[in-house]
Parts: sequence; structure tokens; C-alpha cells
Amino acid sequence: MVVDMDMKVSGSSSSSCPPRWWSENTVVVVTGANKGIGLALVKRLAELGLTVVLTSRDVGRGKAAAESLRAQGMLVEFSQLDVSDPSSIHAFVAWLKCRFGGLDILVNNAGVSFNDVYSNSIEHAQTVIDTNFYGAKRLTEALLPVFRRSATVSRILNISSQLGLLNVRNLGVKKLLEDEGALTVAAIDGVVSQFLRHVKMGTWEEEGWPKVWTDYAVSKLALNAYSSVLARQEEGRGLSVNCFCPGFTRTAMTGGQGQHSAEEAAEVAARLALIHPRKLLTGKFFKWSKPFMYSML
Repeated sequence: MVVDMDMKVSGSSSSSCPPRWWSENTVVVVTGANKGIGLALVKRLAELGLTVVLTSRDVGRGKAAAESLRAQGMLVEFSQLDVSDPSSIHAFVAWLKCRFGGLDILVNNAGVSFNDVYSNSIEHAQTVIDTNFYGAKRLTEALLPVFRRSATVSRILNISSQLGLLNVRNLGVKKLLEDEGALTVAAIDGVVSQFLRHVKMGTWEEEGWPKVWTDYAVSKLALNAYSSVLARQEEGRGLSVNCFCPGFTRTAMTGGQGQHSAEEAAEVAARLALIHPRKLLTGKFFKWSKPFMYSML
């Protein structure tokens, strides 16, 4: 199946634009959205007429961001959410069910890194893993019963990175992750635990883990693998699961360096999140706008 990702998302139908299948009743949750790609994506989706829930760990910044967009006439609501805190996830899911009854699209965007572009410290490996992988995983699993799974198909788009490609030099880990058909969530958890154990022992370099932004790369490697397993699990059940790598983007995480802006990355992410149901893929890793099978990365 070929997806024309060069088409611009539009609120109206034409010969050059996909028909609008969504409405203001379509509810989107975007995590980590008080700045950067997350905020730009909330704005773009709201511009297109969806109802967007902007979540942020920081209440003040999150509220200010949502209020700024509402002042422009956009359907944006704020809810506090710290994806690394299970109690915060529980409170958020309860609020979402009470406020909207369910959701249609989840964008797992929240993420952290404690390295600048040219450094590689693993001092905060546990925090990075807890936020970037386990945070997205716990939130997703808490929200699975809340997806509406309508005829237009609910969607999960995980903001990931090509740093999480299968570039580990540890042959045992690589072989396990490459066997996509047999891969399980328990096996992925085991890989992450093994990495953290090697970090604690100080042997992570000789054990063959990624050399660049090591803890961040492993967190995204785990997220990519989990997305593949979840896509297989949910196939045919009205839920698609894909990953999106926005590339080297000018955000706070990159110190303002990058090849394109957060708004440009958000435009592509919005197109992926809103692919027409007839063309919707699942279990793919999108490098910018090109889909790849996880096992072929």
C-alpha cells in the first residue's frame, strides 16, 4: 500500500487533499506539549478543527500554552500529566473519561534527554528510560480501554527517533529484537533491564549498547519495539500504532540546533496522525514521511 505523504492535510475535500474524516468531536491527546514539537502539533491539529488535550508536567506552562491557543479560537484543553508518575497517569485517565468519555488519537510526545548535542552521559539513564519508554508504555496501556475504536480507526503515534534503530552491537540483544514475529513486551522489558544493569555496573560500553546519546537511544529502541508488538496485538481491533522520527529538529532538547523547525515537524506529524482510514498503516516507523517496517530498520 502506498501512502502519498506529500499531500497537505486540509479541512476540506478536493482532488489534491484527503477528505476530512474528523470533526471537532474527534479527541486528540498530546503529551509533553507545553513547548517544542508537542505545542506546535497541538496548534496544528486544533487549526484543523479537532479537539486537542494539551498535557504537560508543568502546570503553569501547560495552562499558559493552552490559554494562548484558546484565545485564538482553538478547541484546546489542558490537563496536568507526568508520564513518569503512575498516580498522575491514573488521575489523567479518570479526568479524560469524565470530560470526554474517550479519545480517538494519542500522540506520545513527552520525552527527556540530559545530553547536549555533542555529549553522551548516562548519569540519568533511569529517568530517561522511565519517561521516554515506560511513561509512554504505561499511559498507552492505561488508555487502551478508553479508545473509541470507531470506523475511522483510533490511532497512536509515538514520537520516536532514528537513534533507536537496531544499531546495538550486542548480538544477543540485536537478534532478539530483530525477530519481530516472536518479540514480546516481556522480552523488551528484559532488554531495558539488562541495559540499566550494565549502566549500574559500568560495563555498558563493552556490552555493545549504542554509542550516541546512549540512554536516549535505548529508550527509543524500546519504544519502537513496543510499538511494533502493540501494533500486532491490536491489528483488526480498530487501533493503529505507528512511530514517527521528526529528525534533527530545532527545539530545547537540541539546544536550538537542527535542520528544520518544530512547526515543520508538527506538520508532518499531523499528516501522519490524520491519514485517511482507507490508507492508514500500522506497525510502521516513519522516518520523516517515509514508512518502514520496524524489523527492516
